[in-house]
Amino acid sequence: MNIVIRNEIESDIKAISEITKAAFDTLPISNHTEQFIIDALRDANALTISLVAVAGEKVVGHIAFSPVTISDGSLGWYGLGPISVLPEFQKQGIGKSMIREGLSSLKSLGAKGCVLVGDPNYYERSGFRSPSDMVIDGVPQENVLVLPFGENKAHGVVTFHEGFTASG
Repeated sequence: MNIVIRNEIESDIKAISEITKAAFDTLPISNHTEQFIIDALRDANALTISLVAVAGEKVVGHIAFSPVTISDGSLGWYGLGPISVLPEFQKQGIGKSMIREGLSSLKSLGAKGCVLVGDPNYYERSGFRSPSDMVIDGVPQENVLVLPFGENKAHGVVTFHEGFTASG
């Protein structure tokens, strides 16, 4: 199967929402607000990178990156998420391809690093690690995952964009 990763275009927005709903539908850790988060980030012009995975003519995956704040004042850090792949296309490397392309795009923008909340068993394969000196309030430390680019270091409390509080 040939998958193309590209920047979102306006005609992808409805598909992105549907993919996100479907991908998070059965996850017990989800509040099922992820599609609203993407819309809120887009509306706030905080969707720094928004990529889709396309199989043939069909959008089957999406990944978002937006700026985060770190209490030590470090600049140039971004949050990864939400990331979604249609259930019938999962476990085929699409998510990993979108992560790789997104991180490459962040680096080309001069980003200093990326942070996310997720499953360490999945994201450690892409180089993310759980540091003891970066925390997100209310999130278990093992699920706070960070990937600095080069020698860039940051520490403190990470805060995602206010769009992450969107609920509908």
